[in-house]
Amino acid sequence: MAKPTTDNRQPTIIIMKVTIDGQEIEVAPGTTILQAARMIGGESVPPAMCYYSKLKGTGGKCRCCLVDVTKGSEADPRPMPKLVASCVTGCQDGMEVASKSSDRVKEARKAVTEFLLINHPLDCPVCDQAGECDLQNLSFEHGKLQQRFVEEKRTFEPEDIGPYIQLHMNCCIVCQRCVEVADQLTDKRVHGVLNRGDHSQISTCISTAIDNEFSGNMIDVCPMGALTDKTFRFKSRVWFNKPFNAHRDCDKCCGKTTVWMFGNEIQRVTARKDEYHEVEDFICNTCRFDKKEVSDWVIEGPRQFEKDSVINQNKKYNTTEKVVIETEKGILMGREVDRKKISMADIDYNEKIDGNPINTKK
Repeated sequence: MAKPTTDNRQPTIIIMKVTIDGQEIEVAPGTTILQAARMIGGESVPPAMCYYSKLKGTGGKCRCCLVDVTKGSEADPRPMPKLVASCVTGCQDGMEVASKSSDRVKEARKAVTEFLLINHPLDCPVCDQAGECDLQNLSFEHGKLQQRFVEEKRTFEPEDIGPYIQLHMNCCIVCQRCVEVADQLTDKRVHGVLNRGDHSQISTCISTAIDNEFSGNMIDVCPMGALTDKTFRFKSRVWFNKPFNAHRDCDKCCGKTTVWMFGNEIQRVTARKDEYHEVEDFICNTCRFDKKEVSDWVIEGPRQFEKDSVINQNKKYNTTEKVVIETEKGILMGREVDRKKISMADIDYNEKIDGNPINTKK
């Protein structure tokens, strides 16, 4: 039998040093490159469409977060020959990583973005997710104006999955966040990924309605407009709403939410999200769908968003400076010949859209 030890020394805490785009940071063992980059912040943080820090087992599916490991570690300084997914690659002591500073990474992210947009419809002008869409942000930064895909886009038949959630499978990139959130928050998941390869889709298999108290969180974790709120469908654009932090006493969840108001009307309720658009605390369907009266909530104050978000526009309580997004010419503003046709401010009162005077017969 071993004798009891009388050693009162504290256990040794192992700290690893990692350098990302020239910025060094100390992390604990088990930290991934993406987590270390988020600790640093700024432009070095890789984009992520499938990884979700609040959900276990996510990551490694979308390949948006690829980085270049130029030095493996102090023990083995050889660089990794291929780009790696930062969300599932652990840090090593002495590791050096190139994210924004690598041309290989930039080209890879452009290729991944082009691949994700192959089957994605151009529904941004009518999509409820526009203005808070991660895929939209990804395409602005890493998208290409030209498209090489000439084949017919993959489409799916509409499917009704319940009274609260609208499934638009044509927009889905199969990141599987909604599957993980149902797996880890509920005990009766009825949907999942069916089929394989290009035919993969999110479905309930036997057309079963998704009905559980936390199913609405699928909407919050979806990075694009594949899953949207039916109670908010086509009501307003998000930049016309004013978001406020609010809370209420709830016996099912934390009750801390963001309410989106148009005048004195609450048009939708969502969970609060951090700077990486990840939910801080999951909320129940009662708070999300049933409590739409101002009297149901204690309004705390305006919700702040990142400075380049369009949600900040048209807000009297928040002044924003002009933001310049570095992307290919034509992606944001369109073609010069089309700009006058869609800008009513540039059209004279006595002039038709086609450029001819209003009193002519042309």
